[in-house]
Amino acid sequence: MFAIPEQFSNATKANFESQFAIFSSLTSKAFEGIEKLVELNITAAKASLEESSVTARQLLAAKDPQEFFALSAAQAQPNTEKAISYSRQLAAIAAGTQAEFTKAAEEQIAETNRKVISLVDEVSKNAPAGSENVVALIKATVGNANAGYEQLSKTAKQASQALETNVSAAVNQFTQAAQTVAAKAAKK
Repeated sequence: MFAIPEQFSNATKANFESQFAIFSSLTSKAFEGIEKLVELNITAAKASLEESSVTARQLLAAKDPQEFFALSAAQAQPNTEKAISYSRQLAAIAAGTQAEFTKAAEEQIAETNRKVISLVDEVSKNAPAGSENVVALIKATVGNANAGYEQLSKTAKQASQALETNVSAAVNQFTQAAQTVAAKAAKK
C-alpha cells in the first residue's frame, strides 16, 4: 500500500538529481565556451597590440606621404584576413558550445524520460484492478511529450544548422568583398 507514494518520492528525488546534473553540465559547458572566448580575445588583443606598435613605427619612419599611404594600404589586406579569421574562430566556438549544450541536454532528457517510463511501468504493476485506462493515459501522455520533445529538438537542430550556414555564407561573402577591395587598393 505504501509502495506507490515511496516510488513517487524516489522519482521526485531522482528528478531533482537529474535537474541538478543537467544544470551542472550546462554550467560547465558554458564556462568552457567562455574560457575559449576569453582566450581568443586575449590572443587577438596581444597580436593587435604588437602589430599596431610595428605598424606605427613603420608609418613614422615613412620618408614621404606616398610611402606613408603605401604602407597604410599594405596593412588593409592582413587586417582584413585577421578579422575574417577571428570571426571564423568566434563562430566555431559558438557552434561548438551550442553543440555541447544540445548534447548534454539531450542526454539528461533521455535519462529523465527513461526514469519516468520506468516509474510508470512500476506503478502500473502495483495499480489496483480497473485502473488500466488511467495507466494507458499516462503512458500515452509520456509518449506524446517525448514525441513533442523530439520534434522540438529536430527543429532546433535545423535552425542551428541554418544559422551556422548563414554565418558561414556571410563570412565568405565578406572575405570575397574584402579581398576585392584589398586587391584594388594594392593596384593603386
